[in-house]
Amino acid sequence: MSDLGRILIADDEETFLRSTADLLRREGYLCDCVADADAALAQLQKEKYDLLISDIRMPGNPDLQFIQRLPEIAPGLPAILVTGYPSRNSAIQAVQLPVVAYMIKPVDFDELLTHVRAGLGKSRLRRAVAETIRRLKYWLQSLEDIEQAFGDKNVGFSPDLLKKLIDLTFDNAAGAIDDIRTITAQAAEYELECPFSSCNTRQTLTQAVEETVKVLEKTKNAFKSKELGALRKKLEEILANLQKD
Repeated sequence: MSDLGRILIADDEETFLRSTADLLRREGYLCDCVADADAALAQLQKEKYDLLISDIRMPGNPDLQFIQRLPEIAPGLPAILVTGYPSRNSAIQAVQLPVVAYMIKPVDFDELLTHVRAGLGKSRLRRAVAETIRRLKYWLQSLEDIEQAFGDKNVGFSPDLLKKLIDLTFDNAAGAIDDIRTITAQAAEYELECPFSSCNTRQTLTQAVEETVKVLEKTKNAFKSKELGALRKKLEEILANLQKD
């Protein structure tokens, strides 16, 4: 299965629908085709897509109701709007909607391909951010579980088990940092604004690293080794670097 991206094309003009799908498939993209807004809605509810290419005046989409519902139907899904009947009103509406581009038929394929790549870049960023947040939530829960275990007088930790817990905590921290680097690189590649400049993910990560350092500090007396000190020092360095950015 292609990992370039999955695209839904919605248009009642058969020639445009099939020819566009064929051209995009040759580029390595997976494409599904529907002929009206109702079919597009059903498809979006059934499958996950990385991009939507939609005609403006197709059946079931008067006054762009279908596109206006996109944030509700498929949150975060980028869309490219195309039309053979451009109007000032439709252009103004398109600007106000979460669309990647507004294109007039006949569509230049090279231009379309540029917009497709930009839209798919946004999808990758959205998925990467969601995965980072998921990992952070799991990490924070793991930290809480470790803290609760250390607070239970009836629970004893062997040095081997404690080392495994510390190693796991550090691996999670390193994984989160890698996520940040990946997202930042993708934003630069597609010349998009990095999500961390407009959300609290960086602050969440910083707080998570702070909590990690605290947990490792608590284990200091229970597990005396050079490895513990080295891991704690690495995490403190990560925290310091985050605060500089």
